[in-house]
Amino acid sequence: MRRPMQIPYARNMFQSRGLLLEWTTRTLRARYQQSLLGWLWAVVQPAAQALVFAVVFTLVVPVETGGIPYVVFVYVATVAWAFLATSLTDMADSLVANMNMVSKIYFPREVLPVAVMLARLLDLAIAAALFVGLALYYRVPALTPALAALPIVLLVQVALVIGIGLACAALNVFVRDVRSMLLLALQIWFYASPVIYPIEAVPAAYRVYFTLNPMAGIIEAYRAVLLRGEFPGPEFMVAAAASLMTLVAGCAVFKRSEYLFADVV
Repeated sequence: MRRPMQIPYARNMFQSRGLLLEWTTRTLRARYQQSLLGWLWAVVQPAAQALVFAVVFTLVVPVETGGIPYVVFVYVATVAWAFLATSLTDMADSLVANMNMVSKIYFPREVLPVAVMLARLLDLAIAAALFVGLALYYRVPALTPALAALPIVLLVQVALVIGIGLACAALNVFVRDVRSMLLLALQIWFYASPVIYPIEAVPAAYRVYFTLNPMAGIIEAYRAVLLRGEFPGPEFMVAAAASLMTLVAGCAVFKRSEYLFADVV
């Protein structure tokens, strides 16, 4: 009986954990070594976005958030979206940017895209520190039993990012337009996700289709857990199923084209 592809795939990643850690560290060092603000960029970028959105959608076009201060409401979603967007763009470039390694040295190629994703995951953790400050300032009761679901929500988002990122990294080796198409898709996807507005703002007749977007369920799950003290709703189950299918599909695309990378790059 043939074993599922994901079993040897996961084993290869575990066996290469030393290389994965080393490449993640190298990515972080290269990104912030000559940066003036360094690690603060992980907080400054989502904070600046959240501030702009807060000014526009509080003073100019007020958005109903169920009593939650808008700056906190949008910051949670902005940080989650920034992790997705920056990870995918980095992962799409990861193989092409390291063509010398890919063509001359044998190692599990998935280490490169996964390592840059892990580096962005650390950025997410740093940006989360500001949320703690905002929650204390605005007296948002974040410490609730629902907080136990936070690692599950994060794991689902990581699965989604890895699935899409691996597919984009593989396809970008053969078609260099993939990165440009990804950037366009992310712009459209941003407005199709409840980052700057609540999911309740979507007309009820279209909401069932809207929740087919996995980021809709993931963002709402973050808000439910962190802002409302509630466990994720049914839309998160849809997001989890979609993320798992995306992960499986992304791994399959990557592994089935991996043997061609060295020749094409």
